[in-house]
Amino acid sequence: MKHKFNIELIFWLGALIWLFFDNPLENHFTLCPIKNLGFSFCPGCGIGHSISFLLHGNLKQSFDSHPLGFFALIVIIHRIITLIKKYLPTFKHTKL
Repeated sequence: MKHKFNIELIFWLGALIWLFFDNPLENHFTLCPIKNLGFSFCPGCGIGHSISFLLHGNLKQSFDSHPLGFFALIVIIHRIITLIKKYLPTFKHTKL
């Protein structure tokens, strides 16, 4: 059985794996174009750290990093499940 390759599914799974193994307390480069242009405020900045803190079980620091991190993680997990059900026929009739 040949499965379709879905780049979005690979991206979201890879992003969550990376955030799980990332140390959210370290400062490193940012992909945020607003921060890279020199602006100090960005409404989305901190959401990656927030998800990383959630994956490490630290709820308070997650909320302090970005209050919508929990909801973003739920949306990403929902999207992953939807893509798995759509592109992997063996999971179509499995309740997750």
